[in-house]
Amino acid sequence: MHEPIVVKQDGHVAVLTLNRPKTRNALSGEEMFAAFEDIFAVLNGTRSVRAAVLTGAGTAFCSGGNIAEMRERKGMFAGSPDEISERYRHGIQRIPRAFASLEVPIVAAVNGPAIGAGCDLACMCDVRIASRSARFAESFVKLGIVPGDGGAWFLPRIVGLSRAAELIFTGATIDADEAFHIGLVSRVVEPEALMDEALSLAHRMAENPPQALRWAKRLLHHGQNATLDEALDLAGRFQGLAHHSGGHAEAVAAHFEKRKPLFRGD
Repeated sequence: MHEPIVVKQDGHVAVLTLNRPKTRNALSGEEMFAAFEDIFAVLNGTRSVRAAVLTGAGTAFCSGGNIAEMRERKGMFAGSPDEISERYRHGIQRIPRAFASLEVPIVAAVNGPAIGAGCDLACMCDVRIASRSARFAESFVKLGIVPGDGGAWFLPRIVGLSRAAELIFTGATIDADEAFHIGLVSRVVEPEALMDEALSLAHRMAENPPQALRWAKRLLHHGQNATLDEALDLAGRFQGLAHHSGGHAEAVAAHFEKRKPLFRGD
């Protein structure tokens, strides 16, 4: 069987491609769950990677859960309610937890439908760019289930509570233009331009000092659930460290020497 996620490095950017096109990149199976954990652990430990792009092989970004397994009550959907709850915890819920641990910025290049858990997967990324052929749906209620992988946590933080409620309670599918209108994605491009646009953005991020990028991402995510005082305390702590970092020294030197900075691991 092919690797569930293919990883290639483009300069300081890691390109991650969901590699289950026959199931429209459904999020199922131990191999898929473990792949996110293992790949993100490698990215966290690799200072040569400063940003990442996530996309899908084939015509879909990600179709979400495997509905055939739901019908057959197999895999994650087998057993009693308590057993299913535990399988979620030790299965698909490992993906949002892996994203929470990812230190580098990650851009979702949504190349096609992002449905159910696939929509939530896009929301786990820091930035979303959509192909004009992309579609988004929090479609869980259409199957009589709920966003079990964290969608009800992620989506309101991106589009606001009212918009999120409308999408979650109706299960409606929206196109790329509507996704842009409500702020779910930051830009919409033609299909042939999607990867160039996503890579261009990721490379612009990767031009900056790698450790400062990681601290900035932690501040951004910490701030979503912190008080102002807590956010300021962490910002001050990171700022103290940043002023003593090699990245800061090199950035300041390059500024005064009117040259392009050359950043290393810090």
